[in-house]
This record gives sequence, C-alpha cells and structure tokens, in this order.
Amino acid sequence: MSVYQFLPQIIGGALIGLGAAVLLLFNGQIAGISGIYGRLIHLELGVKHWRIAFLVGLLFPSLYLLIENAEPVKTVNVGILALAGLLVGIGTGVSNGCTSGHGVCGIANLSPRSLLATILFMISAFITVFVVRHILSTS
Repeated sequence: MSVYQFLPQIIGGALIGLGAAVLLLFNGQIAGISGIYGRLIHLELGVKHWRIAFLVGLLFPSLYLLIENAEPVKTVNVGILALAGLLVGIGTGVSNGCTSGHGVCGIANLSPRSLLATILFMISAFITVFVVRHILSTS
C-alpha cells in the first residue's frame, strides 16, 4: 500500500482541521456541525451567513465525487435511512454534540467528555458496520 492511495483522505482530514481552526480563530465558534445546523434552522442569534457557507461547503466534496465517478446510485431503503437520521439526531442531542464537535474540536481542546463521546461514537460505528455487513447482509 502506498501513502498516495490515501492522499484524498489525508488532504480531506487536513482541510477539516484547518476549517475548524479558522472558524475558531476568526469567529470564536466550535465547528460542530449539529450545532451550526441546529442554530441555523432555529434562527438562534439571527441568521449568520458563515453558517450557511460552512454547511454548503460540506456538500462540495460529495457533489464532486458524484460528478467525477458518475456511478449509478444504489437504491436505499427510505425507512432505514429515516431511522438512521433519527438515531443520529437523538445521539447528537444526548451527547450534546456531534462527531465533528467532539471528535475534531473537543479532543483538540483536551476535553475528557469529548474523548468519551468520540470513543462511544466509534464503538457504535464498529458495531453498526459489523451488524450490517455480517448479520443483516444477504449476500
């Protein structure tokens, strides 16, 4: 395996860190996506244009990959997708933040609560992948 194989992921991770640092340095805000999105849809503290720009910026890599790869999209079960979204929403509410807020910003600030939350996120992700790929998989 070559490091060049993982270059897009390395660059993406560096850009996430840079974006979080710039947002904190120039705006005094933590780059927690659930908080940014939640305050935008609830219009807390007035509509801030940086919130819209930040969230739109998150869509660009996905749009680029869709256009670049032009692969057919697999069909998804809308019920499972809705359940997943609901569980993510509940999880961010219970943990008082999302993976970006805790995993990127909280750990960088040496927050024990964020470290614990990130560990729990990762354990949940490992279990979910195992169940979906090895227990629920029909192939």
